[in-house]
Parts: sequence; structure tokens; C-alpha cells
Amino acid sequence: MVRQPLIAATLAALTFASPVLAQSTAMQMSDSERSAFRAEVRAYLMENPEVIFEAVSEFERRNQAQQGEMDLALVEINAEAIFDDGHSWATGNLEGDITLVEFMDYRCGFCRRAQPEVLSMLEADGNIRLIIKELPILGPDSEIMSRFAVAVQQLAGDEAYGAVHDALMAWEGSVTPDDLRSIAADIGFDAEPALAAMNSPEVNQVLNENRALAQRLQISGTPTFVMGDGTGGELLRGYMPAAEMSNVVTRLRG
Repeated sequence: MVRQPLIAATLAALTFASPVLAQSTAMQMSDSERSAFRAEVRAYLMENPEVIFEAVSEFERRNQAQQGEMDLALVEINAEAIFDDGHSWATGNLEGDITLVEFMDYRCGFCRRAQPEVLSMLEADGNIRLIIKELPILGPDSEIMSRFAVAVQQLAGDEAYGAVHDALMAWEGSVTPDDLRSIAADIGFDAEPALAAMNSPEVNQVLNENRALAQRLQISGTPTFVMGDGTGGELLRGYMPAAEMSNVVTRLRG
């Protein structure tokens, strides 16, 4: 009979060993030894099921650490496209020591939830620049909204874009060209040039560059944030309250 401590040690070794090592170990056993070992492993796990959860927890911890290291490398490699692409709208302190970049979609509920958190952090800190990157991934309405917003920025400037951005973030339901005309009228500019330019090569270029960058950064959902000093930083995947983002700011400032 194999003692439980020995089984535990063997389990730990097999759990965290490489697949090659695990396969090699199994091949060295005879059929009877393999059957006996499996029976002992099963008996041990039935008596000590917490071992499974400990192994899963350790596996997830290692995966997260590896993903974090990869994210740091991805941000550094793509720093210029992230922090200084020449077309993304920026607000907050444009000379701030920390830049927060948000990949967002107007139809994303968590993007809407994040907006007041981001703005409150910018107001409280006073030394953060915010960059918005349009990433419409949630269907036709997302695409229409982003195309209109980008066209407005290109034709009417940053101030008009900021107002349209806020209006679209608060918009409920589907959006039509008449809805966009109404939004523009409330802000005080003519929507027709922007509506005509929504499918222009210039608008296409912005959205295509944003999508390509998101793909390189392995971004699959919104909101996704990048926070850094312009040369590197951290990827923050998903919604985060202001307090958690502020903790990242503190860590980045050292």
C-alpha cells in the first residue's frame, strides 16, 4: 500500500510537471502499476478533495502571472499606437504624467458604467490624460455611432466630438440618421457633413487602426484600459471602479 504523503507528493509533481514529464512517467509504469496508481490517486482525492481546488487555484495564479507579463510586453511593443496614434481624442490633463487609454463601445453597458468612474478619477487626480479609442464590436448600432463620432471629430473638432461622445454614451435604444441629426442640433452643429463622411476612407482608417491595435493587444471585449506613462504600462481588462484604477496609478508612479 502506498502511503498518503507519497501519493500527495506524486500528485503535486504530476499536477505541475510538464506534459512531457507526465507522459514519460506514465510510460514507465506497467499496466498493473498504472491501474494501482490510478486507484490510489482516486482514493486520495476522494479523501482530500481540497487538493483539486488548491491545484486549480495555483494553475490560475500561474496563468494570471504569465498573462500579466505578456500584457506588459504587448503594451511596450505597441506603445506609440496606444499613446500617440495621432487621431484618438484626448481629454483631462493633456500634459499629465499618467495616460489612461480606453477602448470602448457605445452599446457596452460596462463602458457606460465605467464612464463616471473614469471622470471622477480624472477630476480627483488632476494629472491624468484620458484617450478614447472607438472599438465598435457590438453590432450595427455600435458601428453607426462610432463612425458618426469619428466623422464629427475629423470635421468639427475635439470639442464637438466630446459632446457627441457624451450624448451617445447616454443614448438608449437603436440610433437612426435622424437621431444623429437631433444630437448634433442639440450640440449646435450641422450633422450633414458628418453623416456624409461616415464611410469615408479617413473614418475607415481610424476604425481599422483601432481594430488592428486591439487585435495585437488581444483585446476581445470592452471596456479595456491601458494605463501607463507613454512608453509602457498595464492592460486592465474589463470594468474597474475608480478606487481600483487609482491604485494602479499609485503603483505606476512608484
